[in-house]
Amino acid sequence: MSLLPETARRIDTLVAEAQSAGRTPSLAIGLVRDGALAHLATAGDTPRPDADLQYRLGSISKTMTATLVLQERDAGRLALDDPLDRHLPGTPVGGLTLRQLLGHASGLQREPVGSWWERAEGGDLSALLAGLHADKIAYPPHRWYHYSNLAYGLLGGVLERVSGTAWADLLRQRILEPLGMRRTTYAATEPFARGYVVHPWTDTLREEPRTDTGAMAPAGQLWSTVTDLARWAAFLADPTPDVLAPETLTEMCAPVVISDLESWTDGHGLGLELHRRGDRVYVGHGGSMPGYVAALVVHRPSRTAVVGFANSYGFRSGGIGGLALRLLDLVLDAEPVPPAPWRPAAPPPDEVAELAGRWWWMGVPMDVTWEAGELVAAVRGERVSRFAAEGPDRWRGRSGPENGEGLSVLRDGAGTAVALDIATFVFTRSPDEEP
Repeated sequence: MSLLPETARRIDTLVAEAQSAGRTPSLAIGLVRDGALAHLATAGDTPRPDADLQYRLGSISKTMTATLVLQERDAGRLALDDPLDRHLPGTPVGGLTLRQLLGHASGLQREPVGSWWERAEGGDLSALLAGLHADKIAYPPHRWYHYSNLAYGLLGGVLERVSGTAWADLLRQRILEPLGMRRTTYAATEPFARGYVVHPWTDTLREEPRTDTGAMAPAGQLWSTVTDLARWAAFLADPTPDVLAPETLTEMCAPVVISDLESWTDGHGLGLELHRRGDRVYVGHGGSMPGYVAALVVHRPSRTAVVGFANSYGFRSGGIGGLALRLLDLVLDAEPVPPAPWRPAAPPPDEVAELAGRWWWMGVPMDVTWEAGELVAAVRGERVSRFAAEGPDRWRGRSGPENGEGLSVLRDGAGTAVALDIATFVFTRSPDEEP
């Protein structure tokens, strides 16, 4: 779905203004709709960006590491509430769980010991583990949010121990190749943008090193392009089941911890950052490495996303993440996704058709309809739950307030449906009947 010319013009203008005010050598922003790159906005010429030019992903790498962990969970090879010690035995932080590490709720400090890992050549897993000590836990788990790069180095180690495969190989086999992300690589691959620090007083450039971060790679090593990151954004909006079950990705988007307790506008799920903007919730992640910043924000219901890269450490005009959020707001406000067209349905079976209509519990109405092979129950027209058939006169909630709850159809001696029992709340055909 392409953008309207006026929307595209506004995006191009904002990107040009952000590059100029932000003093970044180059800036590339991609708009994703319905699984495809719908618009590319670029600014700057050091180098001149295009959709196939590599930049460094930074911490967006964590979203892929988290996906690998959830793949292993779905395959039954680990559980999210496993203590770290079950997979990396003998560490002084072994009581922390994988769920806490994924959601930055473990209390683990942000960085490993030694030099700043993002700018130094990294060691192997044994060296990372040797640097752990008990006081690396800054806060009791789940006391509050505390971002930890170290947590994702440890999760990468868990993946290698559980799978018997190096993290980079596992990533390539399980995610990059199936999704066609051929320009997402462990190390920079030409053509790629060199990364810089812009001098604050002279506007001159200092090129930054491109390090191999070793055991910390699962936290921020990867390189990618607008084209490939658009593919990843499309996956986060609407996952390929062969890579990750849709319900598992939805689980990743549920809050593990709220990072903004004053207004509840930000939080963290299982590897994904969460942002509430009015009535919308966006998922994604930011990224930075020496010389680079990156952004990924996705609105899953509309399958719309913004991805972006800049090749300077720091961004004077408010950050690439803030720019991505503003651009996503702009597109969704200017071009809301139209609703799917209504089409007449095939008639339900007779035993289901008689369930449609209004039911009552304690004077509270519930309207039941038949949609796309499921029962849809709306209490007072607001609390809407969908139920899938589980057996004769048995249904199971799959979304809404009754998600996971059972619905049983109660019949009289003549076989007529006279009540619906939803988790012991019995709805009858008349508001005057006793439940």
